[in-house]
Amino acid sequence: MSINLRFTEQDWERIQRDWNAWWAHELDRPLVMVETADASFVYAAFSFPLDKPADEVLDYYEIYLDNKYFYGDAWPRWWPNFGPGIIAGFLGATVHCAEHTVWFSPGQTDKLEELALIYDPDNVWWRRVQEFTRLAVERWGSQVMVGHSDIGQNFDILAHLRGTQNLLYDLYDAPDLVAKRLMEITELWLRYYDELHELVKPTGRGTTPSAPIWSPGRCYLFQSDFAYMISPEMFERYVLPDLTICGAAMDHSFYHLDGKGQIPHLDLLLAQAWLDGIQWIPGAGAPPPEDWLPLLKRIRDGGKLCQLYVSPEGARTIVRELGGRGFALHITIDDPNIDNPLSKRPKLSAEEVGDLLQLLTAG
Repeated sequence: MSINLRFTEQDWERIQRDWNAWWAHELDRPLVMVETADASFVYAAFSFPLDKPADEVLDYYEIYLDNKYFYGDAWPRWWPNFGPGIIAGFLGATVHCAEHTVWFSPGQTDKLEELALIYDPDNVWWRRVQEFTRLAVERWGSQVMVGHSDIGQNFDILAHLRGTQNLLYDLYDAPDLVAKRLMEITELWLRYYDELHELVKPTGRGTTPSAPIWSPGRCYLFQSDFAYMISPEMFERYVLPDLTICGAAMDHSFYHLDGKGQIPHLDLLLAQAWLDGIQWIPGAGAPPPEDWLPLLKRIRDGGKLCQLYVSPEGARTIVRELGGRGFALHITIDDPNIDNPLSKRPKLSAEEVGDLLQLLTAG
């Protein structure tokens, strides 16, 4: 199949120039990413069950990319989404695939001390992630930035392997063993990341994690969903060492601050020199990002960059109240004729897209 992305070499040079300036805190405007699609195309998410041929899935996503338009600071990107924390699948957790989601359940043992945390080059899910990453790079080359799969972080991976409730008990019954197991996962995480990075490097377009973030080098969006349930003291003991080690191996690092239960950990994160920025996700049922202006100001005053998913009006509010410098605002806009059940974003005309970009990126 052929792909026509309407994205030129000059566009790639502009992306590189402006994103590099943003990382250096030298861009006087926000980064604004707007993506839309042809009216004839209806999006349907694919998962990656083992019985689905890789070429068949990539054929679909090639049509998806071919029908997209990238405005402002957006660029053609695709990442194989096997669910957050797929390393758990590499280590023996049972992987459950549904149309719009992936989840994990323990598949090894009910004893923390018996977990076999060993790199297995022949694990079926590890080979599957490598296959999709390699084939996407071979198929699209430098036309599309192929991202790293969301391999997760050590606490979430261990929770997938143990079960969340069991791991909460482990923190009280065997805290030192939990710390030891977490560090073993961290060592494996670095190996998996390095091997995936070698697969995406040939595109020559830099790297992107699960978030719409462009980097010229090694980059990752770190997260710890399990941290929602623990104190800042536990976060500092169990989560921060892993983040610090993995963050030191990156050129650019972001943290996925997901929901108000993560806010107690923000001060610790803002104090980390290796961390470049925070992605704030208010969470299901919570007010949108523009209703969290004091929190966003706190992130920016702490010297960190900030990436958000926002509506057009939300973007305007943030830029008006806080200024745009240091923000990366992703605005997904669907064609007015598309009935897309996955999108809850306002639908704008092409003219309104242009007006929005001009307003938000004016110097």
